[in-house]
Amino acid sequence: MTSTIGTIVGVDIGTSVTKAVAFDRDGRALHTAARRSTLLREPGGIVEQDLEEVLASVAEVVRQVAAALPAPPAALALTGQGDGLWLRDAEGRATRRMISWLDGRAAPLVGRWQRDGTVAEVFRHTGSGMFPGCHAPLLAWLNEHEPATLERSAVAGYCVDAIAQRLTGTIGVDASDATLPFLDPAGRTYSPGALAACGVSALARLLPEPASPGAVLALDRAGAALLGLPEGLPLTAGPYDLPACALGSGVREPGDGLLTVGTTLACQVLTDHVEPGAGTEPAGMWLCTPEPGRWLRAMPAMVGTAGIDWALGLVGATTEDLEPLLTESPAGAHGVTALPFLSEAGERAPFVSPRARAAFEGLSLAHDRADVVRAMCEAVGYAARHCLESAGLTGTLAACGGGARSAGWMRAFAGILGRPVRVPLESEVGAKGAALVARASLGDPADEEVWHADHRIVEPDPGVRELYERGYADYRARVESSRERWDARSA
Repeated sequence: MTSTIGTIVGVDIGTSVTKAVAFDRDGRALHTAARRSTLLREPGGIVEQDLEEVLASVAEVVRQVAAALPAPPAALALTGQGDGLWLRDAEGRATRRMISWLDGRAAPLVGRWQRDGTVAEVFRHTGSGMFPGCHAPLLAWLNEHEPATLERSAVAGYCVDAIAQRLTGTIGVDASDATLPFLDPAGRTYSPGALAACGVSALARLLPEPASPGAVLALDRAGAALLGLPEGLPLTAGPYDLPACALGSGVREPGDGLLTVGTTLACQVLTDHVEPGAGTEPAGMWLCTPEPGRWLRAMPAMVGTAGIDWALGLVGATTEDLEPLLTESPAGAHGVTALPFLSEAGERAPFVSPRARAAFEGLSLAHDRADVVRAMCEAVGYAARHCLESAGLTGTLAACGGGARSAGWMRAFAGILGRPVRVPLESEVGAKGAALVARASLGDPADEEVWHADHRIVEPDPGVRELYERGYADYRARVESSRERWDARSA
């Protein structure tokens, strides 16, 4: 297949870093640029971002990459962080600071909704669980504490559609972003029952209509001036980073999965059917993909590299020390075990517990810092297995994210999961997935065999299989016993 569309710039607007990557017709990354964003933290679990700073980060990386190209790109493809609450007026200007998906202010409300059946009721309607940093509890919290903010807002959206609105003048949202927790994933429409259960039916006016698959926008005059690109340049907005990473990592057949080892741990499995309300408890979500009849069963946990960074800092180490520390401590960490729940918002998948907290067990004076770090790495691995089993993994597994660059940690993941793990050599798979969607939306789908050809395989070590099976059973038992204490604390 010969592609007729030239270079596409994928833009991944992450929680702390915005990246732009120019991809050629064969999926090769030509140029990359990155800029950090600021997370604004305040007491009470508040985590927010400034829309203008995030928009400026997009403009900077796009301008930098475009300047390295011989001609303007054929299109821009946006993806980025999901969830949170990005409130704007009709012109796309912020009506307050953007609330991050990491925000924990609504944790008591989610705990109350768990106890009174609200979470279970929404799950029956849409198949989505809830956590403090998603639309429903944040809208309900603002309705009580900042009603004037909602009155002056026109759009309650997300990061990607907020940036797209400022660049194109169009109000919309990708169906993947709109999923949690109000969207009926089969019909791609908002569920009145889910809105009513959360007491926010009157705020449905703020929710933009989900875009149709294959929707293409265009830079308006202001967006073109901001980016230094031609007015009218095609732009796609979505899917957000979870499904974009799955597409960019080569997840193509039902049953195949993706493990994203980033700030948090995002586990997804592709499926050809959707079952709202299915499962042992309300958690995770069914994400719409750009392909009709395909969904991703997602279990995005709150654990991940942030916990490893914390453990490294605790013992006076840095990320550069991770590999030697994993070498110093063997599988099983000399008997040290951990629960990895360090987020202030608790856990959201494969179970929801706003008061979930981390713990170490088995420590003594005989242990050293390498055992502490390995125990946390293995705890995240057990959490990944719990998520992937809950999501229904039966096929191949790919892995991406910053944590996938650690050879030692990926060997631990493979051992704990008991299966080979395919790691794409291109690290920016979110931007790559967005570029794939843009190319298909423009009528020139890529040759995916070529785009996904470069990868490495991490095989599980059969010598640690029994150890990790026992470790996983112990982890699950500790989680279950701890949940009673966490739930009591929430009450």
